[in-house]
Amino acid sequence: MAMALLENTPLILSLLAILFAQILKVPVHFIMTRKLDWSLLTSTGGMPSSHSAAVTSLATAVGFEAGFDTPLFAVAAMFASIVMYDASGIRYQAGQHAAALNEIRRDLQIFFRDIKRWPNMNEEEKIEELKTLLGHKRSEVLAGALAGIFFSCAVYSVILH
Repeated sequence: MAMALLENTPLILSLLAILFAQILKVPVHFIMTRKLDWSLLTSTGGMPSSHSAAVTSLATAVGFEAGFDTPLFAVAAMFASIVMYDASGIRYQAGQHAAALNEIRRDLQIFFRDIKRWPNMNEEEKIEELKTLLGHKRSEVLAGALAGIFFSCAVYSVILH
């Protein structure tokens, strides 16, 4: 059973597409900001979307394996579409809400600290912020989708066939 998983090309390519997209985040961020941020290797959100890369790589590989005119490819393509829609819509908006809530929490913390004039007012109490980088802009989803399709096409063209 474990060996069968290791021989499942669409699964392997989908997992590798995630790594490919995560690695791409570091140089893309550097080009855009001139700041090197290695934490992007394990972060959600950002350019390109590793979720989009994974599902489009999976759908592309399924198309190569089973045929682009099969019900199996249709399932994979619809799955990819739903994941990418969710990443650019619901998850992106959840991140925007988290950013607004974090700002409200910071303002309230300052407000209550100033009103009470606690004796240890100089001590900063760090509050754990909600994660704001949850989803993707449409351009990040598109870039991830293209990265995933490119990745599977390249592997099938160069290595597997």
